[in-house]
Amino acid sequence: MGALLVGVDLVEVARMRRALERTPGLKRRLFTDDEIAYCERRAKPEQSFAARFAAREAVLKALGCGFAGMGWKDVSVRIAGDGHPEAILAGAAKARAEEMGVEEVALSLSHTDSVACANAVLITHDARPARKVRAGERDALASSFKEARSIVLELERAQREAEDERSRTAKGASPQSREE
Repeated sequence: MGALLVGVDLVEVARMRRALERTPGLKRRLFTDDEIAYCERRAKPEQSFAARFAAREAVLKALGCGFAGMGWKDVSVRIAGDGHPEAILAGAAKARAEEMGVEEVALSLSHTDSVACANAVLITHDARPARKVRAGERDALASSFKEARSIVLELERAQREAEDERSRTAKGASPQSREE
């Protein structure tokens, strides 16, 4: 059965900042090296750390499990080439998602000075609507295929003729003697 599974979480930025200040080793325990490098390049790193922690919670809520049996880094966030955040699943979170048939995790992050928010939507194969091909698209595709096939056949015929010509020339027959 297909499903769209949704998880949402909010993290107070000030609470994240205090936790990171009080416990210096917390960053390394909660976040991947890539996440730490990304967040520390920001003007207000605590906002980005809070958003990433919220992302973990949102994804795990969508998986229906929370942190029970999960590692802190079983869900992490990276920024894709086009700039949108991507959830990376590993360990127990990845195994659970595979069990559930999750094919994609859509992730959205946002923050203000005081609150970071994450929304995660997990999509299973059966939840994707089937793309309907309209009759006009189908006809255009069939016509395009027939045209491409006729070009391929014409090229193959021309290649055979050229090979035959080379073979006759190699055997000493001139092009004129062929026509007589």
